[in-house]
Amino acid sequence: MSHFLCQGHYAAIARLDEITIDDIRTYLSNGSFTSVDLVHAYITRIFEVNEILRAVGEINPDALDIARILDIERAEGLVRGPLHGVPILIKDNIATMDKMNNTAGSYALMGATVTREATVITKLRAAGAIILGKTTMGEWAQCRSRKASSSHGWSAYGGQVVGAYYPDQDPSGSSSGSAVAVAVGLALASLGTETSGSIVNPCEKGNCVGIKPTLGLTSRNMVIPISMRQDTVGPMARTVKDAAYVLNAIAGPDKFDNWTSAHPFGSGSPADYVQACNFSGLKGTRIGVPRNGIDYFLDGNTKPIMDDFEKALQTMHGAGAAIIDKANFPSFDFPAFSRNASIVLDTDFVAGLANYFSLLDHNPNQIHSLRDLSIFTHSDPREEYPDRDTYVWDRELSRNITNESPESFDAYKANLVMGLTNGVVGALDKYNCDVLAMPTFASFHLPAIAGLPIITVPLGYYPANTSLVMNSKGTMVSVAPGIPYGISFVGRAWSEEKLVSVAYAFEQRTLVRQQVRPLISPTTELPDVVKAPVIEVLEFHHNLTTQQGPLPPLPISSKGRGARGSSIVQRCTASMLSTIDIMSDWVATGF
Repeated sequence: MSHFLCQGHYAAIARLDEITIDDIRTYLSNGSFTSVDLVHAYITRIFEVNEILRAVGEINPDALDIARILDIERAEGLVRGPLHGVPILIKDNIATMDKMNNTAGSYALMGATVTREATVITKLRAAGAIILGKTTMGEWAQCRSRKASSSHGWSAYGGQVVGAYYPDQDPSGSSSGSAVAVAVGLALASLGTETSGSIVNPCEKGNCVGIKPTLGLTSRNMVIPISMRQDTVGPMARTVKDAAYVLNAIAGPDKFDNWTSAHPFGSGSPADYVQACNFSGLKGTRIGVPRNGIDYFLDGNTKPIMDDFEKALQTMHGAGAAIIDKANFPSFDFPAFSRNASIVLDTDFVAGLANYFSLLDHNPNQIHSLRDLSIFTHSDPREEYPDRDTYVWDRELSRNITNESPESFDAYKANLVMGLTNGVVGALDKYNCDVLAMPTFASFHLPAIAGLPIITVPLGYYPANTSLVMNSKGTMVSVAPGIPYGISFVGRAWSEEKLVSVAYAFEQRTLVRQQVRPLISPTTELPDVVKAPVIEVLEFHHNLTTQQGPLPPLPISSKGRGARGSSIVQRCTASMLSTIDIMSDWVATGF
């Protein structure tokens, strides 16, 4: 691990794009820095790179005050848990009851407020985490336009998220800002959501770890939905153990999400996923390789991935795992389950969106249905229609069925069979396997329709002689030298403990993430902000808030302000003055 050395008596402090929760716990405990220092450093890093990466859409204006309270609690001997004082970013479709918006990337929900906040946020707050801000996402979780009409990670409100490993890199998936932010150290970890690939795909392209949990392990209450039958909320981090810490905090039943009542844990809590991080986790594990679910997606761009995948299988075998090759799915009919999924997602989206709108406390644009949303999007030039079309919505609005219609339920039942009996569970049972291993690009389809868990970890990156491949719209680079890719482990429902164990053991033996670094990365580190003299803090923030030229396209918070064009400088200055007050207190009191 790379380190920077603090001045004076402070110990070596890990880089913020490598620091772990265990590191932070140690540093906070021994007084090397405070949670206010962490927030200060992360905000500064966001402003350094956000003009290019656009990973963060809003900064929580209360983050510094929350950090200060948590520092006081720690000083008084109250530590809520491993996440106490740790800043985390969340995707902009997960509702918070604070000064931030929850827009799903659209101006339609600017200024809207909610009647209650997402349960996963309440759990994070209870665990002591600091909600640092909202990450930019693919608008409506990529549920608006055809691929050729839009791009992964674009939204009207947040702009285009860009991956950090190649110029104009396609960040992949709708949780794109969450992955990019973690990759370059804009927060310790983040939350994403996945309906079909939107956690694992951005994580593999960001050289990160992502966990897509079993449907029902984490609550979707007050998360802007696509499908109640496929949506999940999960952690995104740089290490398996850090993702496990966050999963520990957000997992568990919720009265507002009936699907969480299906868990097998009785009256107790889910497993301790951090305890599952075992270096010997591969020993004795039977790992199946469903070649028919991989081969379907092979093309001219996948050879480097498959070469590294074969090496990974050898590594796992050398660590004591039994590799069962050709542990194929009993059937793999991609066109059939894709058609069924289209029906399920279309009908669920219409119903789920209307339900979410009904739970708004303030709805300034009077959006109550998908049709209202479509009219708004077509009429507001900031939404870039028709250049970015509404093909998905047009299809959904043209269907004469609902998610309670027999056609929708039949499609869902058919997909459960294809995903479970004829898919993941069928392969696990037939070949007596504990988990399946697949390249991430091929891993998420059946778990999506069957509600099964996945964890992706770094596997490798495209070599220097790789030819560029553009996205469908022709605006972003999908394949290029240095762009990372991942390996995923797939299991039965509620098998996250086993998946974490296997993924951790593989990660620790390969440490692939350390082999390639982002091309774009902030330079501010904790030694730059820890215990800085007040005069230096004043000068630093004066320079930050009065810089010439364009500022990063980043509102601190614009709730209640209407358009996003309200002064970033004014909002930034107010937040930073809070830091200056805190630093003054430290100098005066020695806190």
